[in-house]
Amino acid sequence: MKTPKRLQPLIADGIIDEVLSQLMSGKEATVYSVRVGDEIRCAKVYKDAAKRSFKKAAQYQEGRKVRNSRRARAMEKGSKFGRAQQEEVWQNAEVDALYKLAAAGVRVPEPYGCFDGVLVMELIRDDEGDVAPRLNDVMMDAEQAREDHFIVMHYIARMLCSGIVHGDLSEFNVLVDDYGPVIIDLPQAVDAAANNNAKAMLDRDVRNMSLYYGQFAPELKNSRYADEMWDLFEDGKLTLDTELTGLFEDPTEEADVDSVLEEIKAAFAEEQERLERIKDAEADEA
Repeated sequence: MKTPKRLQPLIADGIIDEVLSQLMSGKEATVYSVRVGDEIRCAKVYKDAAKRSFKKAAQYQEGRKVRNSRRARAMEKGSKFGRAQQEEVWQNAEVDALYKLAAAGVRVPEPYGCFDGVLVMELIRDDEGDVAPRLNDVMMDAEQAREDHFIVMHYIARMLCSGIVHGDLSEFNVLVDDYGPVIIDLPQAVDAAANNNAKAMLDRDVRNMSLYYGQFAPELKNSRYADEMWDLFEDGKLTLDTELTGLFEDPTEEADVDSVLEEIKAAFAEEQERLERIKDAEADEA
């Protein structure tokens, strides 16, 4: 295929040798399969901020640390230089998260580097060499759903142990190869300790996955993994080896009606976002 403009510098610099095909195009990036020597990898080309449609981006960026004080001030002011630096931080967040999560035992694509807004990483394939499907394209029986849900819950817990909440986890951000689920798409990953929205995002990530797997094993919809994880995390008791149960008992004090109503409103809003994601995914595939 004709080499996209954003990938031409990578070919000129010898980072990739050939662009083979476009794998997908979404709201945040376009992904291509590329050849690097004898290996087939993928190149994720991030779209410019002006062309992205990621909602509530400020919520995800809260708590992200920038060591260089000049860069931090420029980002706060929103200058041209600051916007460029913010883009770099956004893109590098995924690379940093991939390295951290791989070290924590979470199955993610292996990153090879981010070059001028292009992330080169492992292409997840099945044993026959085909690109692994997204979870939303996979059918399974109840036993497989329970097994994979258990694996994903432990991946989410290991992410939390590493100080990371995915923030946008759903059946569209999980690939499935012959060895099980692989977590993808992490540019919006948030700092669990520094972001005030981390708990709500964790709740949503867990709920999305439990509802999806719950289509095949309905009892999974009633599990309480998010509450269990967060409670252990806050108490400093969540470790990479923690055995989760999915069980959680609510505090016995009198219920806060206002908080309950807010949670209902948030759940409704999240469901609307989920339906929008499904609609967008179907549009991308069309």
